[in-house]
Amino acid sequence: MQFSGKGILLDIEGTTSSVSFVYDEMFPFVRRELDSFLAAQWDDVDVQLACEQIANDAGHASIAAWCGQDASEESRKAAVSAEVARLMDNDVKATGLKSLQGVIWRSGFESGELLAHVYDDVPAALKAWNEAGLDVRIYSSGSVQAQLLFFGHTVHGNLLNQFKGHYDTMVGSKKEAHSYTQIANEFKLEPSEILFLSDVPAELDAARTAGMRTGLCVRPGNAQVSDKNGHDQLTDFAQVELT
Repeated sequence: MQFSGKGILLDIEGTTSSVSFVYDEMFPFVRRELDSFLAAQWDDVDVQLACEQIANDAGHASIAAWCGQDASEESRKAAVSAEVARLMDNDVKATGLKSLQGVIWRSGFESGELLAHVYDDVPAALKAWNEAGLDVRIYSSGSVQAQLLFFGHTVHGNLLNQFKGHYDTMVGSKKEAHSYTQIANEFKLEPSEILFLSDVPAELDAARTAGMRTGLCVRPGNAQVSDKNGHDQLTDFAQVELT
């Protein structure tokens, strides 16, 4: 596909990186470490902020309102743990869950236990796009904190210097056009000057509605897409031809 714009916006799962790494390594790490992490890090500011957001996402004003003012710390931890398990079981992309996952993943990436998968074509493409003067950014349902950890600790080394911005669901749903309009404003570009690459047609539909160029990533292990809805397809970032 040919692209003559000035910005590229990338999804992560199924686009820069395999879905299997996230589901087979990152998510199980959270499940395994969750209770011991909450026990050890409950008073950490980032943990408390994430847990309060989880309570908000569940429809409560706060953890205290959720569990009761007199609830013990152990009861509050148990409520958070159960809600995290429920959300993950149902693959709910809630903001509080993503925030807490990011805090837990930090320990795994910083210890070296987690090393993010990135497709082999990605580093060279990122380098080429940056050298061509393009503004490359990430938009994922995973928290910005998790994105920074992910790309800072990949099998190809630290790739953070290849990106000029990161966005998560705090900017809005990935399936709503207004999210992409807001991101284009952050780029300080017209939407038509930005190419969004993702493996999810509904996300691409929303980006196209906002005026962005779109590309459907067909990577190994991605869900089969029966209705591509007119989006250009690519299996390798090298197929983006800059003009």
